[in-house]
Amino acid sequence: MKGVKKMTQIIDGKKISAQIKEELKEKVGKLKEQGTEITLAVIQVGNDPASSVYVGNKKKACEYIGIHSFAYELKEDTTEAELLDLIKELNENPKVNGILVQLPLPEHINEELIIQTIAPAKDVDGFHPQSVGALCIGQKGFVSCTPAGIIQLLKRSGISLEGKECVVVGRSNIVGKPMSLLLLRENATVTICHSRTRDLKEVTKRADILIAAIGKPLFFTEEYVKEGAVVIDVGIHRDENNKLCGDVDYEKVAPITSYITPVPGGVGPMTIAMLMNNCVESVMEE
Repeated sequence: MKGVKKMTQIIDGKKISAQIKEELKEKVGKLKEQGTEITLAVIQVGNDPASSVYVGNKKKACEYIGIHSFAYELKEDTTEAELLDLIKELNENPKVNGILVQLPLPEHINEELIIQTIAPAKDVDGFHPQSVGALCIGQKGFVSCTPAGIIQLLKRSGISLEGKECVVVGRSNIVGKPMSLLLLRENATVTICHSRTRDLKEVTKRADILIAAIGKPLFFTEEYVKEGAVVIDVGIHRDENNKLCGDVDYEKVAPITSYITPVPGGVGPMTIAMLMNNCVESVMEE
């Protein structure tokens, strides 16, 4: 790529997610031979275009790996009570192994309540408080798919985490917090930064591994990054030319890194691969 020195390795999320899907396809094939089918129920309320794309991609991944998927496409004006009833019905259905409610939900529905209603044993998104609590204390449970995917990107690229200084910028429940816990689990030293962090550049410049999940397009320039650092870009935005970009200014940052994820084609494909992994785990754990 233009302007990228030879020393920079681009972490190919498409390739690594494809490897994971192949491994899962094999596992699912073996489970089928033993008479075990895996079924994921996907619920979408309303027809938000981005949500429809994500749901479509999830269905395609299920089909490829051999997982059954039921799609529930509900109208925008579906009531909270109707959605709760559907989730309770799916919780009790022994044929359904995983339940996924596509976020964001319409404003009249309480997301927190919906997440808490999904049975923890079927919470393949890893958002239920019980799943998050299990991660906090090192017990088994489903892990939020994007952070789990980032760990796989690092490990499968041969990047050791033990003893490394990792800085996570962003403290969301879906990425920042679980990410920091997973890095701790891998024996990394972890700093979490956010909008109130003082001297952000000084903190991020210490990072051996920088996880950018701040939600601001092209925010991180070379001034934030230590020479030879590993940079993982979780952001996804459209720039002024309508091109996809991340939280990291790739052109400026890539030349000084040892490894970097591009946008698109870095972290994104891993989220769905790890969702599929969680669906397979839902059966393996039984």
